[in-house]
Amino acid sequence: MISRSGDVHGGLFFGHDEPGVFTAAAEEVVVSIAAHAAIAIDNAELLQAAEREVKVRRQTERAAQQLAAIVESSEDAILSMDLSGVIASWNAGAERLYGYTADEAVGRPVTLLIPENRLGEESEILSQIRAGRRVDHFETIRRRKDGGLVPVSLRISPIHDDGVVIGASKIARDISERKRAEQQKDLLIREMAHRVKNLFSVSSSVVALSAKNVDTAVELASAVTARLRSLARAHALTLPSPHGSGAGEGLASLQALLAALLSPYEGDTPQGRPRVRTRGSDLPVSSNAMTGFALVVHEFVTNAAKYGALSTDTGYVDLECRDYGDTLELVWIERGGPSVTPADKEGFGTRLARTTIEGQFGGEIVRQWHPEGLVIRLIVPKGRLQ
Repeated sequence: MISRSGDVHGGLFFGHDEPGVFTAAAEEVVVSIAAHAAIAIDNAELLQAAEREVKVRRQTERAAQQLAAIVESSEDAILSMDLSGVIASWNAGAERLYGYTADEAVGRPVTLLIPENRLGEESEILSQIRAGRRVDHFETIRRRKDGGLVPVSLRISPIHDDGVVIGASKIARDISERKRAEQQKDLLIREMAHRVKNLFSVSSSVVALSAKNVDTAVELASAVTARLRSLARAHALTLPSPHGSGAGEGLASLQALLAALLSPYEGDTPQGRPRVRTRGSDLPVSSNAMTGFALVVHEFVTNAAKYGALSTDTGYVDLECRDYGDTLELVWIERGGPSVTPADKEGFGTRLARTTIEGQFGGEIVRQWHPEGLVIRLIVPKGRLQ
């Protein structure tokens, strides 16, 4: 039994217990039966092969559909491109991340997503892909449709067809939240270091000022202890509570908050003038605004104790709150202290106060350096405080 291709499937055997029974005609019949049997076997094998091919094709199609569903539903941006860098496919994650629809992106060069100062990255990526090498994930910056920049983590792999590299797939993940968390962590560490440094400086100033107004060691210890306790209470107001609000939630008014922050420096100058004085408008301060606002005023107080009017026994601070309807203006006036001039560059504490007022409160800080002393004008919308 010989197949169409000439391969032998097997043999068809007929026998009889009597000799000379089969004739030439009988032989022709057997040969014909063998030929039909071979055809039947060929057809059965073709059918089995077809069924296997259909099964494999269905499995392949099912896998492709599942892969396509995974790609389309992925939160990551997934796109493919050819070896010239032209975008060939674009999933919903890419649309969310970059802002372009598939119709807007497919057929355009991938460089539309790359800032000008990073175009060299794409040349290196394409050279790696053409060599058949994947590009392990790295962090970079990409550009959205609206022109905004977004930090992403990228992973790129070559696409093969019969062993030949024909393009690349790119998976991009938005890492904006992680970057913000890292920046916040760095800010908190720097703020902690700044606070510790300030506490040492201010504590030394408290001791020095207290020593000028007492006659005995007992009086000095009592005065320093009282001022350091006040300083600790004021410092606590600048710390967030576990629930995200200020530690001094019981202080519901602006004047009470200012009095607490300035209490470590209460007393009189040798001329009998109060070293700190607050006056003007009063209004409620919400717990959400307490920490940020206290932090800024605490920075003013600390700088005055380190370099300004509160660093000497003759200096004093006048603090006035002015209500202008929708806005509140806090005017900080230092007099009687050493001559002060603007720093060559903005320090961390000054930058922290400025970003807090501008970012959290939508306000502004204006510093005026006069020969007789520093004047600070702090302007914030009242709604942000309340």
